[in-house]
Amino acid sequence: MRKLFPLIALVLSLTSCGVVRMRSSEKYLPGPAIRDDYTPQEGIVEEVHYPGSVPGPLHRRMIIYLPKDYYSSNERYPVFYLLHGARGYETSWIRKGRVYQTTDSLWREGKAAECLIVMPNVNQYNDEEDYEGGRFKDAFESILEVDGVVESAFVHDVVNLVDSLYRTIPDKEHRAIAGLSIGGYQSIFISANHPDMFDYVGAYSPYMWCMSKPSPYRRKFFGRLYSKLKVQFQDPPQGYYLYAGKWDIMRPTTVKFHEKLEQRGYPHTYQKYPGSHDWPNGWIEEFGDMLQKVFKDRLEQ
Repeated sequence: MRKLFPLIALVLSLTSCGVVRMRSSEKYLPGPAIRDDYTPQEGIVEEVHYPGSVPGPLHRRMIIYLPKDYYSSNERYPVFYLLHGARGYETSWIRKGRVYQTTDSLWREGKAAECLIVMPNVNQYNDEEDYEGGRFKDAFESILEVDGVVESAFVHDVVNLVDSLYRTIPDKEHRAIAGLSIGGYQSIFISANHPDMFDYVGAYSPYMWCMSKPSPYRRKFFGRLYSKLKVQFQDPPQGYYLYAGKWDIMRPTTVKFHEKLEQRGYPHTYQKYPGSHDWPNGWIEEFGDMLQKVFKDRLEQ
């Protein structure tokens, strides 16, 4: 029964946040980067279709939110990489996560440093036909395909490309990575595999039970977490943030991870929100909280 608990918890969590649906009931597609319900006010929205260097579709799409003065200045900016969860895609934070509204408000009030916010598609797809513009995956399909393929190429395919296309500050001190659920799990491992790349790491109720299919990438990328964390925390990130909701199905494992970090003396923060494994009173607020904490030296300039 204990071995079945992660599977049962997955079903309950996906059902509670309304993502377990019959495909025939609604056709889900990532959709446009700017939607009718809100027009971004403090930034510029751009789309980049970029090539992949690992097995899968030839190209993917990511959404970049730039400060509104980006093209009228020569300033360089830090970058916040924001990952979606299971059954999500590059516009999940736009459609459900109020990323533009939150960012606009905090930038306007001077509570968060201006940066590039990059939202890539980090699902695994077999090929162009499977990708179909970033189709919305079935629940178990999405979970079982977190096999390290896309994650192993993240720095090469996404980070290095963003640094080549935009005026970034291409060093550890000016990069943040965070994600919700599976995206939180991916953020933990991407940063642990590249300890010299990200100075801020956020995991919003991370799904820590990843049960993906075997792949040549999986063991190398997702194995030996605490050995990798030992290396990462030799020069610890400026901010390592764990979040979970009070009624979050992933809170027990988030707390357990928090306790293990504490036992090893790894500096980090853990914060509990009143919600569940969902957007309101959870991931939306957690992103806003973290956005106010990263790159704070930029606010003091």
